[in-house]
Amino acid sequence: MLKAIFQAIREVTQQVISYISGAAARIFAPSDDDYPKTGVQPFEGDSADDKL
Repeated sequence: MLKAIFQAIREVTQQVISYISGAAARIFAPSDDDYPKTGVQPFEGDSADDKL
């Protein structure tokens, strides 16, 4: 009984550490964005009214 409790605590601890380290690895990994490199786009809309 006591052995099962320690085993469960160990497994939960390992899962928590794995979850946190996976998140940290994703945060500090190189960017995996697949957006096109378009640069600055000119504004083509209507200008705002000068009234306030």
